[in-house]
Amino acid sequence: MCRVRHFLPTLLLTCSLAPAADLYVAPHGSDAAPGSRQRPLRSFAAAQKAARKAHGTVHFLAGTYYLPETIVFEPADSGTTFAAEPGAAVVLSGGVRLNLKWTAYRDGILQAKVPRDLATDQLFVNGERQHLARYPNYDAKAVYFDGWSPDAFGKERAARWKDPRGGYMHAMHRNLWGDFHYVITGRNAAGELTYEGGWQNNRAAPMHDKYRYVENIFEELDAPGEWFLDTKTATLYFYPPKGIDPNRAIVEAVRLRHLIEFRGTETAPVRSVTLRGFTFRHAARTFMDTREPLLRSDWAIYRGGAVLLTGTEDATIEDALFDQVGGNAIFVNNYNRRATIRGVHIDRAGANGIAFVGDPKAVRSALFFGQGKDTQDFSEIDRTPGPLTNNYPAESLVEDCLIHATGRFEKQTAPVEISMSRAITVRHCSLYDVPRAGINIGDGTWGGHTIEFCDVFDTVKETGDHGSFNSWGRDRFWGLKGIDLNTVTRGENRDLPRLDAQSPNTLRNNRWRCDHGWDIDLDDGSSNYVLVDNLCLRGGIKLREGFYRRMENNIMVGNSFHPHVWFADSKDVVRHNIVSGPYKPIRVNPPWGAECDFNLLHAPGLLAPRPAAGLQKQSGRDAHSVEADALFIDAARGDYRVRPGSPALALGFENFPMDQFGVRKPALKALARTPELPDAHDGDAATLGSTRDRTPRAWLGATVRNVAGLGEVSAAGLAGEVGVWIVEAPPGSAARAAGLRANDVVLAVDGQAVNAIDDLLRLWKGSAEVTIARDQGRIGLRVR
Repeated sequence: MCRVRHFLPTLLLTCSLAPAADLYVAPHGSDAAPGSRQRPLRSFAAAQKAARKAHGTVHFLAGTYYLPETIVFEPADSGTTFAAEPGAAVVLSGGVRLNLKWTAYRDGILQAKVPRDLATDQLFVNGERQHLARYPNYDAKAVYFDGWSPDAFGKERAARWKDPRGGYMHAMHRNLWGDFHYVITGRNAAGELTYEGGWQNNRAAPMHDKYRYVENIFEELDAPGEWFLDTKTATLYFYPPKGIDPNRAIVEAVRLRHLIEFRGTETAPVRSVTLRGFTFRHAARTFMDTREPLLRSDWAIYRGGAVLLTGTEDATIEDALFDQVGGNAIFVNNYNRRATIRGVHIDRAGANGIAFVGDPKAVRSALFFGQGKDTQDFSEIDRTPGPLTNNYPAESLVEDCLIHATGRFEKQTAPVEISMSRAITVRHCSLYDVPRAGINIGDGTWGGHTIEFCDVFDTVKETGDHGSFNSWGRDRFWGLKGIDLNTVTRGENRDLPRLDAQSPNTLRNNRWRCDHGWDIDLDDGSSNYVLVDNLCLRGGIKLREGFYRRMENNIMVGNSFHPHVWFADSKDVVRHNIVSGPYKPIRVNPPWGAECDFNLLHAPGLLAPRPAAGLQKQSGRDAHSVEADALFIDAARGDYRVRPGSPALALGFENFPMDQFGVRKPALKALARTPELPDAHDGDAATLGSTRDRTPRAWLGATVRNVAGLGEVSAAGLAGEVGVWIVEAPPGSAARAAGLRANDVVLAVDGQAVNAIDDLLRLWKGSAEVTIARDQGRIGLRVR
């Protein structure tokens, strides 16, 4: 039998010698049966073995299939489809069902004996994940970790615990750039906890002093829904929630990290295997193994998930549900081509929804944070464009997926993560209710990604300095020594920023809303991007330190364009956009980019257009931009198309559809939420809640003022609205003579924190050791 599959320009021919034959599997079947509908097989493993000879479709009848071990697909499995029967609820579980006899323990807590070899980090009761005994107790309304406390694992609290070994400490990053996790190993002679971990974030920093919690501590078992497993006595303790009868409940414990693995290589790939219609449940948490740094992004990663793809071609996962898995749901690892993930629902995953991550060894002149050398010299780098090998995901599709409430345990995560990959398309997806970005592209290697018709909102809920879409471009050129990046685009090395970002990444026809940052955040060198036809409902668009970006025909509701820290000749183009207020520049000198013009500053009620003088002054360009009412068709209902006669149309703006965002599959669309529409009271997400005085003051001949607003926090890489910004340190001033310069931020004087100008003036005695933030680092200067 031969099959022909088309994907883009690629034609794949797969052949087998035996005729195709369908097989059937059922929980009541037998692995000694022939696999017919009348006499089905019982296990996935037996069906897989039989399918290697039959080369047909394996049909699974309704029921739960507890996998004793991970199912591994190899090249011999190529060309096979494994599918749930239409309409059947088929669950693939990495857990085990427990048959328990409960007895009373104390204070509403029950106890039951379990098998001696049981080890688990998650307990499910009637299909819902319960809470491992924790302090503080679970609170769904708490912003961080579903409950946090500064004393979560302090010495006084820990003194209550008889044996804390095996407990977990969780804390946010000091700057809210993700989180950290630690396992408790014991106590020292002073009674303080000893622990190991903290490798889950690629930007080293102390733990946050407030946002933290502890779990897997027996003495903290004190609230409904909490549980604890004493492995020494093989005893499970459980405080049942109201309304649950434990003696009638289905109780399941998680065993496996991975339910399905594809194990192929570039030379011997697993080809054309399809998984359709399954529900994947009960995959273990993996936060203590999230430790591999991803170049100079903020991320560390664990290369695994409920389904792990390595070395595949034309693999398909469709119409599936990933229900409360403990780590990554789907991980596309290293060499993979033309993977398709379609019609998938990912709900409450512990880490990422779908991650595409290639091999760092495929990156030329790869560089990592915290390994002794964060920057390199122009004379040292490999100047050959593109990747060194083919060991990365490419030409793959995520389409019509609903992914929400991910990052339940790991906060430096996203519904869709892309790193060291090429030409990944994310289309018609609804992504929301997550701690950090909805979609994250961690580097410029190697571009060609397309994000289109997506609905992304309720993001950056537990972190900071981020966006609903976030990217970094800390590639070969970023921070490079030995070359002037302000003039590089004018000479023979003009393509230096595109050595890694070879093809443009395109964001088009999406709807974004971020209430705690930017709707679109192209951060730290993100280059070669096309942003077109995006509707931004709250946070605006930020571009920082990159090259060759085109931002055209976007609508920024209640916000504006945020250019941060640009190179002098970035070649950026900003035109035909509608903004709702003045631009928000930080450390950008006019004139901006190659072109910034034909933009409309929306002024409700202003029917006679007038030159946008404020924008012109800011950008040094915008000669044709105007200020006027955009004449939206129906903003109250989210229709931001403009009416005939709108001045935006005269500037070259073109309407784009407002009814095509997010999932289209009827079953998923019925479940998916949509973002709240903005109103006049929403304010600017980038400065939301800032009450800081911005009045300039004089100090040592410099002009200084308080840091204020998320934009300035982001530009300086601060933990929050703290410190004093040096606006100007002119030549001849005492500040300049002491080594201070414009855009430094004073954070401390002789070790005492400087939160505001009043602190600086109070602590300054004429000579001191001053701690400043500069280029997102910390340095000390002796200032006299």
